[in-house]
Amino acid sequence: MNSTIKHQLEHRTIRFFEQKPVPEEMIELFIQVIQRTATSNGLQFSSFIRITDHNLKQKIAEIAKQSYIADVPELFIFLADGYRNTQILKESGDNRKFNSMDVLLQGITDASLSAQNLTNAVESVGMGAVFLGAILNDAQALVDLLALPKLTMPVLGVAFGYINDDPQLKPRMPMKYRFYENTYRTFDDYHQELADYDQVMKTYYDTRNRNQCLAAFTDQVVLKATPVAGRENIASVMKKQGFLLD
Repeated sequence: MNSTIKHQLEHRTIRFFEQKPVPEEMIELFIQVIQRTATSNGLQFSSFIRITDHNLKQKIAEIAKQSYIADVPELFIFLADGYRNTQILKESGDNRKFNSMDVLLQGITDASLSAQNLTNAVESVGMGAVFLGAILNDAQALVDLLALPKLTMPVLGVAFGYINDDPQLKPRMPMKYRFYENTYRTFDDYHQELADYDQVMKTYYDTRNRNQCLAAFTDQVVLKATPVAGRENIASVMKKQGFLLD
């Protein structure tokens, strides 16, 4: 097994970091990794913002309702970005816009691939990272906070640094329920099928609350079916940013 696959198989979410800076030469290397990430049609419909201002980190932590974000050494916010290419059209005398649902999906995909590539690079040098979907708990507040222009949309954040955390390897369900051949496979009773996995999940302690095990996976599905307050408005923020969702 090579070192890349070893790191991928040992991936853990790291939320707490040593309070020492990541060297700038390492940041530059990570930026190059993001730059070389695959992008749909070569149009590079994504951008990212490095957050170095502590006050901004604090405000993002409040949006995400995750206090530890205020103290992370490095924080990158990844965006879907149709603005830049729309400006190129405008400068070329073309009134069309990169504002379709297809462009938005391409941008979300490009941003997500870049975030994963960054995380792979971070873990390959012995550091840790956490994906931050909770930055969308108030997408409009984040758009305003980062002064994002029309035709851009935040997708997710990645925080990273030197590890000061030791979480368990989080259990995953057997791949027979996620990986199929040729067609989608359904099961008659998922509670019964996932009973063993439910029991395993009850032994996992999240580092955000070391004194409490997680609920069974099927119970988590029920608990999380109700959207986090504020996130039900994400589509309206996308429309306000100029994307056509219909």
